[in-house]
Amino acid sequence: MPATPSVVLHGLTFTWPDGTVALDHLTAAFGRGRTGLVGRNGAGKSTLVRLVTGRLQPTSGSVSTTGPVDHLPQRLHARPGDTVADLLGIRTTLTALRAVLDGDASAAHLDAVGDDWDVEERAAAALADVPGLDGNDLDRPVTTLAGGQAVLAAVAGIRLRGRPIALLDEPTNNLDRRARAALLDLVDGWRGTLVVVGHDRELLEHVDETVELRSGSATVFGGTFSAYEEHLAVQQAAVAREVRVAEQRHRAEKRQRIEAETTIARRARAGEKAGRSMPKILANEQRKKAQETAGRLRTAHGSAEARALSAVRDAELRLRDDEPLHVALPDPDVPASRRIATITVRGRDIVVQGPERLAVTGDNGVGKTTLLDQLVGSPTARDHPVPDTAAVPHVDRIGYLAQRRDGLDDDATVLENVRRDAPHVPDGELRNRLARLLVRGDTVDRPVRSLSGGERFRVALAALVLADPPPQLLVLDEPTNDLDLTSVDQLVAALRAYRGALVVTSHDETFLERLDLTGRIALR
Repeated sequence: MPATPSVVLHGLTFTWPDGTVALDHLTAAFGRGRTGLVGRNGAGKSTLVRLVTGRLQPTSGSVSTTGPVDHLPQRLHARPGDTVADLLGIRTTLTALRAVLDGDASAAHLDAVGDDWDVEERAAAALADVPGLDGNDLDRPVTTLAGGQAVLAAVAGIRLRGRPIALLDEPTNNLDRRARAALLDLVDGWRGTLVVVGHDRELLEHVDETVELRSGSATVFGGTFSAYEEHLAVQQAAVAREVRVAEQRHRAEKRQRIEAETTIARRARAGEKAGRSMPKILANEQRKKAQETAGRLRTAHGSAEARALSAVRDAELRLRDDEPLHVALPDPDVPASRRIATITVRGRDIVVQGPERLAVTGDNGVGKTTLLDQLVGSPTARDHPVPDTAAVPHVDRIGYLAQRRDGLDDDATVLENVRRDAPHVPDGELRNRLARLLVRGDTVDRPVRSLSGGERFRVALAALVLADPPPQLLVLDEPTNDLDLTSVDQLVAALRAYRGALVVTSHDETFLERLDLTGRIALR
């Protein structure tokens, strides 16, 4: 377990402007080494990352670090014209160096270069860990990179900059097996403090300690996520036994109280009957004594039952009962004879017909997202990089869940985003549907930019669920990105029950195997 604290959180509380509490008096420390930060969607992981990096300010409490912090965000935001050098964070230095080498030795350029005269060589060495990129790609536009390449290049930039503390938020999103292996190698060789946020079990086996966020507080465990799960399973089994014992005790105390009440009632009736045959003063004295005895019995049994009930509730509070995601996709009633789309790969036509389920697979950079963009008729769709490869839809009722969830308006509220896709559905019904997707309360009125990746997914999914008429074709690009394991299970159940056509891309092979696919399209 890492011993030297590099990030210390003391009484950290963060409340959104609408009053929603994301973190509540959180006290924890991240030590030098590799830490896995886990928790269900909406637990506050991304919020905590933004607090540590200074992008948000705490409502109360404090965050202290032993040095500068670097950060890989959950969603990379590339500006028009950005290049690989921007992902590495060296474009300004590189531009100045090239100007100096071309003869412009101005003070501004020399200051920009500083001591980084070997920046190109160091950048080339950093890119050696990124499959498909090398030192000749520094001027390559980010828009030409696959999602996994961009993520790895950004991680390589964090290592290149060498700040002592780094936080990676869902770094394995969009990575194929080769890119994933490269990232794991980077994590294994990391120097300094590294905090990785995510639900990726494979990644979480490469950490030294696990920190779980839950209900606004943190649990720190010295070990990998699987070891933490085993520890948690033993703990929860013990708590479950404690709940059962407490419930049995409560039932016994309740039964004894009822028996005591019955005895008191019988004695009272017998006393009333006996009192009729004795002097009034003696009868009143006996009645008073009987009432005092009954009161003591009631108090004793009532207190014992209350203590037993309190023990049940205390134990139940420590027993996890996570609320599931409720996903019910509408039935589009797609007949088996309906032609849905034609996907052409290297001149070979594949017709999607009826409620078929196809997976589009391949390494990063082969054009999976490009093919999906063509399939949904995206105005920004490019020509496919593979010769004689394209996708043409034959229906117009298409639901698209994009990889970056960028179909949402970041500045609009959750309710405004969902209402855009369901303008005729009353607000009350929209709120009810969102609640079944675990988006409820004041969160519905928050701007989308304040949401975690899992919450963004649920809002985007809500638009598909509420579409009227329902989509005949669902197109999903890496739908399990940012989702906790329970939410993935619920999504699988919903997709298996969906009666329309489905085209999906994912690097999560276990997820694909659970979808009862009717076919696969492999891009190479």
